[in-house]
Amino acid sequence: MSTSTDTTTTTPDVSAFVDLTQHEILALKTRFNLADAHTHQRQSRSQEKIVASLPELWYEAEQGLQSYYEKRFIDAFFRLHKQPNVPKQKTMLSYAASISTMVAAMFLKNRNLSVTLVEPCFDNLVDLLKNMQVDVRPIDETNIHDVSSIYDNLVREVQTDALFLVDPNNPTGFSLLKDGRSGFEEVVRFCVDHNKVLLIDHCFAAFALADERIGRVDIYELLESSGVTYLAIEDTGKTWPIQDAKCAMITPSDDIQEEVYNLHTSVLLNVSPFVLNMVAQYVEDSIEDGFASVRNVISENRRLAKEALDGDVLEYVEPVVNVSVAWFRIKPEHLTASRLQEKLLENEVYVLPGTYFFWHEPARGERYVRLALAREPEMFAAAMTAMREVLNRNEW
Repeated sequence: MSTSTDTTTTTPDVSAFVDLTQHEILALKTRFNLADAHTHQRQSRSQEKIVASLPELWYEAEQGLQSYYEKRFIDAFFRLHKQPNVPKQKTMLSYAASISTMVAAMFLKNRNLSVTLVEPCFDNLVDLLKNMQVDVRPIDETNIHDVSSIYDNLVREVQTDALFLVDPNNPTGFSLLKDGRSGFEEVVRFCVDHNKVLLIDHCFAAFALADERIGRVDIYELLESSGVTYLAIEDTGKTWPIQDAKCAMITPSDDIQEEVYNLHTSVLLNVSPFVLNMVAQYVEDSIEDGFASVRNVISENRRLAKEALDGDVLEYVEPVVNVSVAWFRIKPEHLTASRLQEKLLENEVYVLPGTYFFWHEPARGERYVRLALAREPEMFAAAMTAMREVLNRNEW
């Protein structure tokens, strides 16, 4: 007896989506998924050895103490990130940066604190804050671009109880690290002088380390010595190609450590010791190869994107840090990001429109699109060919 399956599908109305994650879910079903910034490239040769050792890592994790794998992972992560002064005893682990951000939002809500959040940024940050009924207001990223005016700009723009920055920023690749320690010092000085809580999302910080022009300053020495009230979030999720097995971290200042700890334990007990054991191997691998496995793929795909797309329709926006996404400005005034995304999707290429990143003023985001770069180069090159064909048609 034969059966048949109806494979007819209807393309969803992407204009009805309410956030970037909904776009990314659809993009997972698309031939050329350039939407989510998760890592989809293949393993390097040394990483293949880690995959081959997974059974051994599994049984090892079964036998050891949870605290051992937590400490080993934290030690390795901050050694890689060159943060010798991080107060590791205060760092709390979760299985996704969104969980750490939710804990930060719970803290703000419990204290009834309002927060100023950088724009543009990935929209789940504002969504998490708003879902916790936190009063969120925007600050344009350009206010922290020039170190000589950061302090005065923050005095003028930040009328809330807290300031929330993303560094390096997603999608723009901007980072205060362009001025070494000075930019961060100005932000911290403002927060101390004006009694503001400082929240920093460092989830893309690995790319500052991988970018040979930039590197990373000892941010925790500055935070701890300044007396600022702070929450710092770190993550492994955008760095290594391990099929979304990951670990996020949140580290608070001493004055709020107990309160944040109590919130954190209300959310979860622990991260899988097997995941910690495995991710620690990837951390050590990047220490050994100087981030080559991460940097090489991103650099190659960035080069391909610039060569294929930078032209009459799209203009490549040079980042401070070569993060794992590329940000392009749309040049023709009559063309919007939504329209361009629609035409690309007809050709099985999925990019993200800038509208959602400009969470306070979505119309500004119609001038931009974002491409994810953490992809297998062969697939990415084919995607660039498909995109170039669409741009050359000029069908808008």
